[in-house]
Amino acid sequence: MAVVGASGPVMGREDVDRALARLGAEHEAVESSLLALQDHSGRRLLEGAELTGVTKQRWAETDAAITALWTHFEAYADALNTARQLRARRRWPTQTELSQLTELLQGDGITVTGAAVPDHARSLTGPAKLTEQLSLEQLLARMNGWYDRAMETVAAADSVWSALPARIDLLAAETQRVRSLAGSVGVRPGAHPAGDELEALTAELTELRGRTVSDPLAFWLPRPAPGRPDTSQYEQAGRRLEEIRREVEAVLHVRDDAEHRLKRLRDVVSRADRTLTEARSARVEVLSKILASDVPAVSGPSGALHEQLDCAEEFMRTAQWHRLSPLLDSLEERAEDELLRARDSLTAVTAPLAVRAELRGRLDAYRAKVARLGMAEDPLLIERYDQARRLLWSAPCDLAAAERTVQRYQQAVSEINTPRTPTDRRGPG
Repeated sequence: MAVVGASGPVMGREDVDRALARLGAEHEAVESSLLALQDHSGRRLLEGAELTGVTKQRWAETDAAITALWTHFEAYADALNTARQLRARRRWPTQTELSQLTELLQGDGITVTGAAVPDHARSLTGPAKLTEQLSLEQLLARMNGWYDRAMETVAAADSVWSALPARIDLLAAETQRVRSLAGSVGVRPGAHPAGDELEALTAELTELRGRTVSDPLAFWLPRPAPGRPDTSQYEQAGRRLEEIRREVEAVLHVRDDAEHRLKRLRDVVSRADRTLTEARSARVEVLSKILASDVPAVSGPSGALHEQLDCAEEFMRTAQWHRLSPLLDSLEERAEDELLRARDSLTAVTAPLAVRAELRGRLDAYRAKVARLGMAEDPLLIERYDQARRLLWSAPCDLAAAERTVQRYQQAVSEINTPRTPTDRRGPG
């Protein structure tokens, strides 16, 4: 029958040796882990940083748990050393010694005081107790749990510190470069919306970097495992900077292309003015040569368009590129509209002259046809041709009457040119 002690069946010599070997290996593993945690860059940074927010709270708990870890590890090591010393007394331990070893290796006779676990670390260690009686296995399980939680906090903070502040610094440097470029083309706070955006983005990046340094755990996403830094605010800032950069580059393009665009604008406006001048001259000619009352009036050049063109040139001289950009866009559209209006005016006022020219051409074409047919001496054709010619080459010309005479001349030509069928004089058969 197996001997039974306070902790159950008394272990045999081989069982004791196997347990000591296993617990010794666990001791070495825990010690290595604790030393690695002690030397972890994240722990050293947390220990020396001025923390805020959730990181301050979590680090207070974690730091207390690390202290408790070492206290429990010392209790574990002391119990293991006591068991090793007892086992080393003789090659074949007595039954009493085996009972003592069983109690040391399997019993819950290791006392840990409540002072080993500070109050603000209770979220990691559980409710406060004055003393606790634990076994080596329980000590080991507790230390492993605390270690995992502590390493999670330390590694998360270190991961955020490694990922975000340096990237924010690069983005801030790029923001300053864009800001300098924007200033060179007049995109400044209070003068252009993009300047205000740059100012706000610079302040936000400074504030964001400060928060990532003082409260890194606020930027940690634990799910999905193993977790990752939350870079969403950094990425959003990057997108905003890219939008501002595109707007600044558009203003830069305006600066580089402004002289060419203004030259083209002046040319379009000048052509519109010349066309309107031509239309007014043509109207005077039409009124003097054509008997008509429906010739449309021709307006003068657009004063507002010329004023805005002068304003655009002033913006270019004073390097106000951010103001020149939208003005040029508007002016280019309005200048094309003005040129189209001028051309329409010219077409409208010269329409009677075009009609007279068409009638003159038609009359000459029919006269040439009459000459080819050998009917140039026909009295009726000569009379009607002379009537049409007098109307078309007189001033002012009555277009309606002239058109009627030309049509009469055409009709006469057609009738003379049409062969007549002889009259059938035969009576009924």
